[in-house]
Amino acid sequence: MVTYGVLVIGVRDRARAERFWCAALGYEVRATGYGGWSRLLTPPGRTDGAIALTHSQTEPQEHPRLHLDLHAATFEEQQAEVERLIGLGAARVDWDMYPSDPDFVVLADPEGNRFCVVDLSHEHSPD
Repeated sequence: MVTYGVLVIGVRDRARAERFWCAALGYEVRATGYGGWSRLLTPPGRTDGAIALTHSQTEPQEHPRLHLDLHAATFEEQQAEVERLIGLGAARVDWDMYPSDPDFVVLADPEGNRFCVVDLSHEHSPD
């Protein structure tokens, strides 16, 4: 049985992407290799939840089929994290697919890759 290994993100500028994602998630660069990658971003002292950055010349998708969700415990934490991430180089995305009562904010990393910051305390209205 296989297990989940590494999330791979396509980037043009690996150094810039490493700086952003390490600062955003509190990760560190692991240059000793793991899972077939010579260089990874990992939580300190761990390999689970690792991110690998691969060189890509393609443009990020406007509506990606896969993306990262970053979790915040409350609305206030979500808003603070959105502002912190923007300060690190992320940008707000003018998302045309928000539901009427969203629990997430769509951002783009400095490479243009979309990701969300989700408020886990958000209570959805019953449908």
